[in-house]
Amino acid sequence: MAKSTKPAAKKPATRPAKAAPKAADAGKIAKTQIIDMVAERTSLNKKQAGEAVSTMVDCVIDALRSGTSVGLPGLGTLSIAQTAARTGVKPGTSERITIPAGKKVRFKVATTLKGDL
Repeated sequence: MAKSTKPAAKKPATRPAKAAPKAADAGKIAKTQIIDMVAERTSLNKKQAGEAVSTMVDCVIDALRSGTSVGLPGLGTLSIAQTAARTGVKPGTSERITIPAGKKVRFKVATTLKGDL
């Protein structure tokens, strides 16, 4: 039998199946992953866990907007800090601009967490 001189047909490109990222491996944990973790560790279903996580986040945001610090035991404290007006340089044009005073969210890590890291 004579060998064929035709090149072999290309196989369609297949994407490898994505493995679910582990919490320690991923650079960032998404809200849905937090909801899944809460559902696994409690007696809540995913819908209830989602409502609980959303409510907690909303409460933290409301407290920060009102100027109140939020302490998260074992994690740290979120607070609002005033920033002073300052001068800066506009990129590309080297023009001097004034950056107005504003507010920033600050996070202070709990000492118990510092020791664990």
